[in-house]
Amino acid sequence: MPAGLRRALRVRWGLFGGVLLLAFTVLGLAVRDRPWGLDLALVWALHGEWLDAPGLVAGVLSNVFGPVLPVALGLGLVVGAVLTHRRGDRATSGVFVRVAVVLVLCRLTSFVFKPLFERDRPREYPDLSYPSGHVVSVASTGFAAVLLCAWLAPRLVRRMVVWALAATVVAAVCRVVLSVHWFTDTLGAVLAVGGVGLVSAVALRLLPVLSDRPPAA
Repeated sequence: MPAGLRRALRVRWGLFGGVLLLAFTVLGLAVRDRPWGLDLALVWALHGEWLDAPGLVAGVLSNVFGPVLPVALGLGLVVGAVLTHRRGDRATSGVFVRVAVVLVLCRLTSFVFKPLFERDRPREYPDLSYPSGHVVSVASTGFAAVLLCAWLAPRLVRRMVVWALAATVVAAVCRVVLSVHWFTDTLGAVLAVGGVGLVSAVALRLLPVLSDRPPAA
């Protein structure tokens, strides 16, 4: 890939990430003190469902599509980095390490930004609301997995994008059904992860993906 085109793509990805972060911030400020009409409509439509069968199903799914995913992927990335480094494949090991850094930075968005917006939950529930930590977890895992595939298994990228989007939607729906998050909390989580993920991936030279990427381990 020509150096000029590479720089242009890096700027484009970085700017897009910045736009997503700006949208995340504007949305957070807009809903911090007063939920949107869509937020209220969904809460009323699902009123009490978290106590019935839909809530039971959503609770089980939330245990799967939640904070456990980035932890599992993070451990896998560490193991992959160590094994490939021992085999002398430093290029692939470096990809594992950089993707792990992106994963951590994306996951931190809920911890960092929740105290800044101080948004209340739809019902009594520990912790603050914006952005949703569960959706951040799933979206972070999906973003990192897509990056990893783009470098080491490009044939799987489209499939991984579909799985990542589907898992994120499932996590968002579950949190809304459980009435522990407003819809805009889940939307904000996706914007935050997308913004931080793109900016950090550009900074770590994971985007754009190079044509001479290392082979799969």
